[in-house]
Amino acid sequence: MLNRISKRNDCSIYKIEEEGKTSVNRLVISNAETRAICNDTTVMGVNYTRKLRKACSMAMKSLQEEQVICLEERKTIVFNILRGGLNFGLREAIADAFDWNLHGSSFISAQRARINPDSEEWHIIESDYQKVYMPQSAQIVIGDVVATGTSLEFGLEALVKQAEINNTNIESILFFTYGGKRTEEILENVDALCRAKFKGYQSTTLCYIEGRFTVPTVSTPLTIKLTGTDLVKREALMAPEFVESQYENPAFPMERCVIYDAGSRAFWLPEYLEDVIEYWGQVHTMARRGRTFEQQVGERVPNLDCSKFGAVDLEELASAQLTKLKSIANS
Repeated sequence: MLNRISKRNDCSIYKIEEEGKTSVNRLVISNAETRAICNDTTVMGVNYTRKLRKACSMAMKSLQEEQVICLEERKTIVFNILRGGLNFGLREAIADAFDWNLHGSSFISAQRARINPDSEEWHIIESDYQKVYMPQSAQIVIGDVVATGTSLEFGLEALVKQAEINNTNIESILFFTYGGKRTEEILENVDALCRAKFKGYQSTTLCYIEGRFTVPTVSTPLTIKLTGTDLVKREALMAPEFVESQYENPAFPMERCVIYDAGSRAFWLPEYLEDVIEYWGQVHTMARRGRTFEQQVGERVPNLDCSKFGAVDLEELASAQLTKLKSIANS
């Protein structure tokens, strides 16, 4: 369940309260900017990264005011796992939140791929670039999209190793993500590692953006899915504001993924638009074969009340989405 701990700076923050012990402070943050990103696929490019940066800035300001985090300017380092980490604009988000200029940034590349095209296992295929700066005492801030967690696990292991080489004492980790439960499993392991290696390690804080989403597997009952990649709303733990926002437009609960490919969505729109158009083309084909709106929503977000949408023709909805997206792609 979710327990709201803050509502300030136009940002709601919830604590995940579940049975079982965890060393990670697990939160869900929700605001208008991140709801727009999750719901509206036309939010892309610079518009997308600006909204995400603003959302993270508001969340950090609230977390600092609530004393959930205690960042200090000269200790704070943004650790960018390329290229997903660049989506979040955390260097500027921190400056916006606290009017700081002396915090630093570090970079590491970690590109994942399936072991083979039909495999559900992933590995790192590129990790050549590293530029890691750290002060003597470091408070780490990270953002990334996490499905399988392959890149995150690699990046955090590299972070800890580099801290040891630099004789840096890591004090805390603050992590923002569009992600699934694998995120907290990795962070729990890293939290234990940091507590063992770094004297006075204080906290690991995980901020799920709008919800802790589900990463579909081959057995997930979804007609359309990308296993190990998509973040879907089915069986997700979502902020109440985000759930309510699904009723604003019948297209919102229909999307294949809450973020799609974050890298192309930010930095190469032709590839991103091709992906979204392909999905809505598949929905349109299913609708022409008799698939209904109620069936599609019932599959993707079963807990929604379809009666709140009124009468929705799935074929017309998919056609309208395709027209809008193709217009952007061809402009």
